[in-house]
Amino acid sequence: MFSFGVLRIYWYGFFIVLGVFLGLLVVLFLAKKYRIEKNDILDLSFYLFVFGVIGARVYDIFLEWQYYLKHPLDTLKIWEGGLAIHGGILAGILVIYFFIKKKKIKGLVGQSLLEKFFSLSSLVVVGVSLGQTIGRWGNYFNQELFGRPTNVAWGIYIDPINRPLEYLYSSWFHPTFLYESIGCLIIFLILISCHWIFLKKKKNGFKSNVLIVSLYLILYSVLRFSLEFVRIDFAPTFLGWRWPQIMSLLLILITIWFNIKIHFQEKLKYINKNNYEK
Repeated sequence: MFSFGVLRIYWYGFFIVLGVFLGLLVVLFLAKKYRIEKNDILDLSFYLFVFGVIGARVYDIFLEWQYYLKHPLDTLKIWEGGLAIHGGILAGILVIYFFIKKKKIKGLVGQSLLEKFFSLSSLVVVGVSLGQTIGRWGNYFNQELFGRPTNVAWGIYIDPINRPLEYLYSSWFHPTFLYESIGCLIIFLILISCHWIFLKKKKNGFKSNVLIVSLYLILYSVLRFSLEFVRIDFAPTFLGWRWPQIMSLLLILITIWFNIKIHFQEKLKYINKNNYEK
């Protein structure tokens, strides 16, 4: 982006930080509506950012371990890209879980750890979806994560040095980063609209929070699963499926299973309550 003496600012890092900053502002706005302390959100955001980046990097290294075994110093070059969102999501889940377990946060819905987890996570996923919307533009400046060759008007030119060998003589490629950015923007608008509706109707409860988190996990997983058919960057495969597709399917299945489990648990509680009153 620019350099000043030994200081160098990269486009990739700029968009990551911008995405985190704007995502944090949205979470703080929602937290105020739910009367959750600003300092609690700021503390959580610090841990989410640090361990989210670490998790995303470690996950990416795991996917391309053969390359990093040959180039171990490249594991530190996060300004060149290489942050896998699934690793960030997994790290984020652990951070929120331990943060709630360790610290008492006023304003969270529910008494149990699970209820508080979803109460806080329903805010975080809104910020994450906005952060992804903006952060993906760093891939454009790094000329990475583009798709197959194309003749569409919105195709992007990729320098020969950044093209895979099998596509060396192709010039224009699908901007899959842009597709994902637009998809994440739509997800963000859906999630924040859900919060707005629940706030107006005063229906902020466990089910509402589970719905918001589930919407993020399912919608993003469907988006990512679909885009993998167009992307041509390296990814391990299993039974013909790219690894991000397998992770996306797992997230969808786990989310659906969890919602079914919650539904039947709530139904069972309702039946037991009625029987007790009778």
